[in-house]
Amino acid sequence: MSDWTADELTRIGAAEELKVASTRADGTLRPYVTIWVVRVGDEIYIRSAYGATNPWFVRAKTSGTGRIRAGGVEKDVTFTAAATDAHTAIDAAYHAKYDRYGPAIVGTVTGADAAATTFRLSPRDS
Repeated sequence: MSDWTADELTRIGAAEELKVASTRADGTLRPYVTIWVVRVGDEIYIRSAYGATNPWFVRAKTSGTGRIRAGGVEKDVTFTAAATDAHTAIDAAYHAKYDRYGPAIVGTVTGADAAATTFRLSPRDS
């Protein structure tokens, strides 16, 4: 079960883009990076468009925490790996939301390679 409210899920899920910042070791936030975001059921997911070596992804994976801004929602979050059985639905959500940008760009966030760079976002207490 998700800890997102219904309003947060709707607003974040409908947002065209999400801003994500990971937490530094001293607790401060790194600069925000703008990425795509999808909602699948009661969960929110993000993926690295340029693989596991993309700097924002590496920092988020290392810290495990950060903050997001999307759809008027600003929330501290944890970054966790998505369940293996969720990737087909996550791919479908990316295609449904972003296919209008063309297969080359949507291909950077779908498929087996993108699955390895998927975070499920969970709200955390501040």
